[in-house]
Amino acid sequence: MNNTASPAIETTAVGHRSTDWQGEAMQKRIAKRYAAERRFKYMGLAAVAISSLFLAFLLFVMIGNGLKGFIKTEVAVPIDFVSATGGASPDQLAGENAERNLNSLDIAGIVNTAIEIEYGTDGSEIFTENSWTDVRDALLSNPALITQNTSVWLTAKSELDRAAKDDSNEKYEALYAKLKDAGKVQSGFNWGFLTGSDGTDPARVGIWGAFKGSLITMLVTLSLAFPIGVLAAVYLEEYAPRNRATDFIEVSINNLAAVPSIIFGLLGLVVFLSWLDMSRSSALVGGLVLALMTMPVIVIAGRNSIKSVPPSIREAALGVGASPIQVVFHHVLPLALPGIMTGTIIGMARALGETAPLLMIGMRAFLTSPPQGITDPSTVLPVQIYLWSDEVNRGFVEKTSAAIIVLLLFLLTMNALAIYLRNRFETRW
Repeated sequence: MNNTASPAIETTAVGHRSTDWQGEAMQKRIAKRYAAERRFKYMGLAAVAISSLFLAFLLFVMIGNGLKGFIKTEVAVPIDFVSATGGASPDQLAGENAERNLNSLDIAGIVNTAIEIEYGTDGSEIFTENSWTDVRDALLSNPALITQNTSVWLTAKSELDRAAKDDSNEKYEALYAKLKDAGKVQSGFNWGFLTGSDGTDPARVGIWGAFKGSLITMLVTLSLAFPIGVLAAVYLEEYAPRNRATDFIEVSINNLAAVPSIIFGLLGLVVFLSWLDMSRSSALVGGLVLALMTMPVIVIAGRNSIKSVPPSIREAALGVGASPIQVVFHHVLPLALPGIMTGTIIGMARALGETAPLLMIGMRAFLTSPPQGITDPSTVLPVQIYLWSDEVNRGFVEKTSAAIIVLLLFLLTMNALAIYLRNRFETRW
């Protein structure tokens, strides 16, 4: 009698039959499992593809509209400066009194007269009321122009600018075609959009004021949130006793990281503006509010990074005679810095895109000049985008998209710098 068991079916020591892996039932179960894995893989690929399509659509729409915001339309106006100014000298437009002497020449009247002579009643449809400022800036940068009889290029009205970009009504399209046939219109890169500030005419607005406000606000935020957040993480992880008070602080920090940003705006409104009477709509107050919002994220990331440092590092440092504080600052923190930088990147990226808390503290002022310090009235790019998106004039649509492109580039640059620093200090063990 042969007692040898089948190769596919084995009997255990207690008499139970093991799984028949070659049986039909088991093969069906294995086939179903493989099919489920394939479906899961395809669902993941589909999710990635859909996400990529949404991102591509967003970038396509944003870039398509935004690139127009970096282009401006100019129209030529012939001006005889010698006759119009009565023979003014270039020396009058040099030195400390240049602007005062220029104002005495009534440049606005000279430009408006030249526009009326050249274009008659169409002048008001071609140029804005402040087009003469282009001539003022040109004379200040090149005083020799005051002795010439030449054509100057003035910024066109917003409606005419949109007509040059195939986005206007028939009236301005016909006017643009007329000017183009006469060779009196040109398009070029709008440097004024990168160097100017807010305004009422979309053809003349710029983002430098808001960009500088964002830069100063982010510097204030980083200067406060990073050192305080890291020191708090070090204390809680390395020195704080384990008791109810510490547990309460940890839970509070975790909850603060999930608090809606507008709550921090209300806190800043009450504490910094009402109680401390600080400057309204200043980068200092905005930085304080965003620092409060960013700090919990840095603390949590810092604690997790410090906790991930192997205990052997501490033990080895103590073994060679390092003091506890030297262990933390010479060994633990350098190894935890990449993780801390990651948390800082996340926190600062969130702060850069915030609008609600800054609106609560008044950083939505109409500013025609950039801030010069942390206490000057200022605004930031997200708020500027929000304000432009609410404008009635359709010319602000492309300016809003262009400002979003600048904001995204600012964010990418800031993140790239942080990632470089994180990788620079990364240590492998």
